[in-house]
Amino acid sequence: MFDKFILILKSIGRKWFLLLILLIVIIFLFNPEIAIWMIIITLVIYLVSFIPNLFFSNKFNRYIKKFHSLEDKALAKKFNKPLKLIQEKLFDLFQNQEKKNWVIIYLNKQYIFYNRESVEKFMELYNSGFGEKEILENLQEYGIKTRAEVKAISDILIKFNKLKDREVSVKTYRNEQRFK
Repeated sequence: MFDKFILILKSIGRKWFLLLILLIVIIFLFNPEIAIWMIIITLVIYLVSFIPNLFFSNKFNRYIKKFHSLEDKALAKKFNKPLKLIQEKLFDLFQNQEKKNWVIIYLNKQYIFYNRESVEKFMELYNSGFGEKEILENLQEYGIKTRAEVKAISDILIKFNKLKDREVSVKTYRNEQRFK
């Protein structure tokens, strides 16, 4: 019943709030006590409508941290939610990833999530002097499939100052490998 009420209110659109205020004002003129109770009930219903989103957000965040790499389409399928909703959630996380230990990239019109372990391994290889090709070869088991992903991850890490200067340059590393 509560879901049907919410659906009816959503179908009316944003005008339901204006209609409700008008109704409360009219009722207030005749019986102020009932109008006050209507305001309290309306506020409680409005606050309760945020609870499902909080549960989804917590479940979503816990789930994505379990895997090395996840794409938005896989998440939409897992949670049985529209792709647009999942992309909006990932966009919010993408905007607020500066102090997080994971990375979300946007590549080819899709979001890809990499957990802490993948990012740490990437940073370790990057600082060791590995180039994009070598990083890609070593991170295949972490779900990184293309050089474009490697480049996007390094760009995001540089953008948020998470990636330090290389301890060994790529040229030095390749020369060491060549002369071994």
